[in-house]
Amino acid sequence: MTMRSILTAIAASMAIGSAIASTPVTAVSHLDLDRYAGTWHEMARLPMYFQRKCTGAVTATYAVQPDGTVSVHNACVTADGSTIASDGVARRPEPFSQGKLQVRFAPKWLSWVPFVWADYWVIALDENYQWAMVGQPGRKYLWILSRTPTMDKATFEALKARATAMGYDLSALVVSGKIE
Repeated sequence: MTMRSILTAIAASMAIGSAIASTPVTAVSHLDLDRYAGTWHEMARLPMYFQRKCTGAVTATYAVQPDGTVSVHNACVTADGSTIASDGVARRPEPFSQGKLQVRFAPKWLSWVPFVWADYWVIALDENYQWAMVGQPGRKYLWILSRTPTMDKATFEALKARATAMGYDLSALVVSGKIE
């Protein structure tokens, strides 16, 4: 291989990487929190530190509160069969954007600290609220969710393709739900 072809290959891979990284992560244009509320089953996730002990079923349950925030209850089964859970709150960020939320699992007294709030963007959503894909603009975190403990393979593959098109690297994707 000549030096010129090596440099061409490097330039091409840098251009492709740059194009992927510049693909915007966009939130859905409409999110009805009342319809989104309820229990979701995790089908897959990009690994996150607080889920490191999760080896079995993972659920997220949301409930809209009178003040417009959303209570968040995440639970999962560990290797020994026990359940671990964490509770948090989600809010709509300012300026208001339909599919964008921020979530906090830190104590309420720390809610004034900006870094305790993490972006939680609904980036794909079934019109009947039967599946959703959640991520954040940095592309570090991603969850594929379903209202049921199973998801059909075609839907799952289509959601993975959408995530890849937005620039998510799915090489570390953990499949946690039943894909049929």
